[in-house]
Amino acid sequence: MRTTLRWLLSLVVLIGTVGTAGTATAAGQDSTAVDIKERVLAIPGMSLIEEKPYPGYRFFVLNYTQPVDHRRPGKGTFKQRLTLLHKDTSRPTVFYTSGYHVSPDPRRSEPTRIVDGNQVSLEYRYFSPSRPQPADWSKLDIWQAASDQHRLFTALKKVYDRKWIATGGSKGGMTATYYERFYPRDMDAVVAYVAPNDVVEREDSAYDRFFATVGTAECRDRLNALQREALVRRAPLQKKYGDWAAAEGATFRTVGSLDKAYEAVVLDFVWAFWQYHGEQDCAGLPDAATATDDAVYEAIDTYSGWSFYTDQGLEPYTPYYYQAATELGSPSLRVDHLKGLTRYGYQPAHTFVPDEIPVRFKPWVMRDVDNWVRHNARRMLFVNGERDPWGAEPFRVDRGAKDSYVLTAPGANHGASIAGLAAPQREAATARLLEWAGVAPAAVRADAERAQPLARYDARLDKRDLHREPALRP
Repeated sequence: MRTTLRWLLSLVVLIGTVGTAGTATAAGQDSTAVDIKERVLAIPGMSLIEEKPYPGYRFFVLNYTQPVDHRRPGKGTFKQRLTLLHKDTSRPTVFYTSGYHVSPDPRRSEPTRIVDGNQVSLEYRYFSPSRPQPADWSKLDIWQAASDQHRLFTALKKVYDRKWIATGGSKGGMTATYYERFYPRDMDAVVAYVAPNDVVEREDSAYDRFFATVGTAECRDRLNALQREALVRRAPLQKKYGDWAAAEGATFRTVGSLDKAYEAVVLDFVWAFWQYHGEQDCAGLPDAATATDDAVYEAIDTYSGWSFYTDQGLEPYTPYYYQAATELGSPSLRVDHLKGLTRYGYQPAHTFVPDEIPVRFKPWVMRDVDNWVRHNARRMLFVNGERDPWGAEPFRVDRGAKDSYVLTAPGANHGASIAGLAAPQREAATARLLEWAGVAPAAVRADAERAQPLARYDARLDKRDLHREPALRP
């Protein structure tokens, strides 16, 4: 890693000596006199949902008409929601996706702040309301989604003609990677955060090794004991769960029964803890040996959430579970400490897809992406968290890759960022991103250690949208 880092830093300086620095301009001062809204809405298939004011930017919520099937574009269309955070057409543009829904409120990804650019955020196909009606689920795959991005980029490149960077976190990081695999000439670079890479669906021992070593033994034991206790006390806690479900009108048709949902939530508990929490939170957990039923029930709810495997909790994420059951894969753990207490074990992703939607797993899809990244990656940066369960199966770059890096933020969980990297890596990664975007200041081109984001932190704009969602969903 030290050799790689030295090479990265020297490469930044070397390329910087022949590069040109971008110059920021005031928001809205484009090279053309035509208002940016008019230029964007002049794109065929683009329509405005609303414009929201934000200081220093123009922010639009839009729809863009896409083919349901990019291989047969004449066979139906749907409206795909996106947002545009407009800074200036003279700035680079970041193409962001979460891999799920898009937020209708202004948000700025870390690369957008670093390069002080525009941001296009695209909702993933089949996440409501960006779902064809009726929905042909066979047209939900990573190639079709990448083709959505390619088609939108091609349309917007006529307006935003500077450098483009694809990014996303978790499933969004996966999405940015898949886009690069199928359309490697579109983007000038990719920054993929905490992106899992499940190459072989039935081989998940890396996750077992992660949970056997993460944190301290004391913390692991405390978590495992509490998880075990929730299954030992299945009868009284499940009664509380049933009473809650009846009061809320929650149902369990998709997963099959309240009992299966109960166990799924309990099995998520340890994973959920490490995904968005850490060692510092262990002391606040109840002691399984002395905790009341209410304390155990509430602890599981705090980290896993009893609502997640109800029909109402699963429905918004049906597109994800469908993809996990057909292409992406999903993790499974041994959980030896629960031996004799589990009835179902880690349930496969198709369990969480309604029965009327057919699924068939395609094991070659992730192998193809992994092989391509290893040998063909160009200007790709993968950022992972040291204590993130999803990082147990990361993307890697081999000798055939060029100007691409896999970096790990020490102590970080599923919220890992460039800012959370150790200082030398943080500076090198920031400098590299500025070079890729064509906006590295002269000082950074001369000395990569001076690299920092070009835009100031904005508490509202840079706030992360963290939702309580099922743990085994990236």
